[in-house]
Order: sequence, then structure tokens, then C-alpha cells
Amino acid sequence: MATVGSSGLGKSTFINTLFSTLLKDYKQQPKRVHDQIERTVSIDVVRADIEEKGFNVRLTVIDTPGFGDYMNNQDCWVPIVEFLDEQHLTYMKAEQSHKRLEADDLRVHACLYFIQPSGHTLTSLDIEVMKQLGTRVNLIPVIAKGDTLTKEDMKAFKNRVLDCINAHGINMYTPPLDGDDDDDTHAIIEAMPFSIIASDNEVTVNGQKVRGREYLWGVAEVENEQHCDFKKLRNLLIRTNMYDLISNTEENHYEDYRMKRLTASGLSDDDPVRNAQKNMSAKMKEDEEALRKRFTEQVRLEEARFRKWEQNLIAERDRLNKDLEEHHKMVKDLENDVEELQAANR
Repeated sequence: MATVGSSGLGKSTFINTLFSTLLKDYKQQPKRVHDQIERTVSIDVVRADIEEKGFNVRLTVIDTPGFGDYMNNQDCWVPIVEFLDEQHLTYMKAEQSHKRLEADDLRVHACLYFIQPSGHTLTSLDIEVMKQLGTRVNLIPVIAKGDTLTKEDMKAFKNRVLDCINAHGINMYTPPLDGDDDDDTHAIIEAMPFSIIASDNEVTVNGQKVRGREYLWGVAEVENEQHCDFKKLRNLLIRTNMYDLISNTEENHYEDYRMKRLTASGLSDDDPVRNAQKNMSAKMKEDEEALRKRFTEQVRLEEARFRKWEQNLIAERDRLNKDLEEHHKMVKDLENDVEELQAANR
């Protein structure tokens, strides 16, 4: 997963918020891929293992410090585009030599492009960068700092951003409708581009600790769907559409790059291994889809079980608090009785 956007839009905070309860063995020494000549944009690669409801996933987060931070941002996207192409090329060479280097596969399956919450529309830089990214990776635009706009302003801003994306022919990732989860998928699609709030801090709301940002007027909660689309984006990335993001990268973006590379080299697509993969049986496709659905269903069941456990825990807490209040009242009444007896005996 890659994050692209200007400094100050909360990219690092978003990643920490997204995986705060899932990260294991987090590497604090990122591998930085420097561009060679005098470019200001670099690529940071951080790997981590995450666990999602019993499923272990190796995560690679790619950040782009320096992007869009200067007066002249001409061609600032070039190092990012070159990095994406380089990962396809590395994988292609390994594939042609029939060597599987899964641990070093840095192909990007999802690219989050962070948009400044200006309330107006996309900038010319936004448009050019997203046009370049959309042809190479599953592009997911997100509106940063969603708590800086009112609901009405955010809705209007989203519409203007979508109009601009459509007008310029930008290829934005859209989750497929598969029949079983159409309602959830429709809700995700309608929320795009996602407005997000990120926070490393916990605040207290109605006696409960939640991630959010505290203001004089109240609290903007990260996981409150009335406040932002964080939960929908997290579900798309980690739960409902992880498999589709990976397969779309393999079957579309990587295939497009591979064919362009072969055409430019004057070579034909006669790799027997690749042809065998392209002729994968319908049964295998069905098995993969069944696995994805089973994963999604297990996540839903676990979430339902957790919610029930949480509700029971809250009910038990309320009961204990009530008992404690009653005992405090009894103690207070006894203290009053003792004081009255002492006063009467004086």
C-alpha cells in the first residue's frame, strides 16, 4: 500500500490509526529508495506483519516524503511513477526466470492519494498525479482532515472532486459488485472519495475511550461513520476487498505493464508459465472466490461476537457501578445514623 500527498495531511498518522491494534514486529528503520539526481521526493518502504481476525498478512507501506512540498512541483510525481514501474519490472524479470521472490515483491496493490480539504476542487497537481497513478495502480482518493469541513461542505466537495475525476478520465478503483455484499459495497462506493480523520490519541466520549480529536465544540471520532468514512476505507483495504485489490493488480495493472514492455521490446507473449496462468481453470477461480467470501464471513462473525461481548461487558460495568453506588449510599446512611446517635447521647 502506498500513501501519496503533501506533508501535513496526516498520512503517517492515518497509517498508525489504521493498524494501531494489528501491527506486530513493526520495523522502525524504513528502507529508503533514493532517487538519483537532484529530486526532492524520496520513497520510504516500511514492512510489518499484521493479524486480521486470525489471518496473518505481510504489509508493506510505501510513503512519499517531500511530495508536493515545494514552490515548483513540476514532475514531482516522476520518482513515484518510476518506483511503481520498477516493481512491475522486477517482478516480470523474476517471472521470466521462473524464480518466485515473494518476499521482495513490492508491487503496490492500493495507492491512497491524500487530497487537501480545500472545499473547492482538485488542483492541477492533483489531477496530473492521479492521471499518472490511475494507469499503474489501484488508485483510492481520500480527503484528509475530514473534521475541517461541515457535512454539507464535505458532500459538496466530494461531488466536485468526483466531477473533476470523471471529467479528466482519471482511473479510480471501484470495488466490484458480487451479489452477496451489494448493500455494503454500494455504501462504500457512495462514500468515495473517502473523508478520513486520523488520530494517535484516545479521548473519552460517554465514559468510553475512543480514537478521535477533541475540540471546544465536541469530539470528532475516527470510527464514527457520522463523522467520517474511516471504517468504510478500512473495510475496503483490509477486509472486504483485499483479495480484489491484489488480483486487480496482477490481472490488470501488471498485465498492462508487461504487455507494453513486451511490445516495446518487439517480443511476443510466448511464456508457457504465463500462458498456463492465463488459462487458469474456472474451478480454481471459484475456489479463490469462495476463500475470499469465507474470509469476509469469518470477519463478520468475529465482529458480531466482539460487539456482543462488548455489550455484555458494558452491561456488567453498569451493574457493578449501580451496586457500588448503592453500597456508597448505604455507607452514607449508616454514617448519618451514627452521627445522629452520637448527637443524641451528648
